[in-house]
Amino acid sequence: MIVVRATDVERMSRHGEQDYPRECCGLLIGSFSPSSERVVHEVVPISNAREEPAKRNRFLITAEELMRGERYARRTNRDVVGFYHSHPDHPAEPSAFDLEHAWPRYSYIIVSVEQGTATNVASWQLQDDRSRFDSEQIVTRGE
Repeated sequence: MIVVRATDVERMSRHGEQDYPRECCGLLIGSFSPSSERVVHEVVPISNAREEPAKRNRFLITAEELMRGERYARRTNRDVVGFYHSHPDHPAEPSAFDLEHAWPRYSYIIVSVEQGTATNVASWQLQDDRSRFDSEQIVTRGE
């Protein structure tokens, strides 16, 4: 399970709409609980570093951006608990590309953006053997 503020779900959705038809991406900063749930305290938008037009439906977070996010999380006594990105004109389900590039332990929130409007948000976790994603419940809290 992942716990996210309603305002952060809205923020990810708006980011997906703003970057449409390209994928948006960002970090989920928060904490891991002993019961394996993730609590998101902050959403950090990242610029999609993938520039080539043929790959507009892919995202890339550079190593430098990830390290910057991890340092920020440590300074605030938090962790990177996952990532988010959009799927322009596709469902909020992991693609084969997502499966190839994901890491276990993290949550992956996907925002489906149809014709420029965010329509669905879903979260996924990669199994430890990296064979497939499992759907993850999103619990929204106020704010």
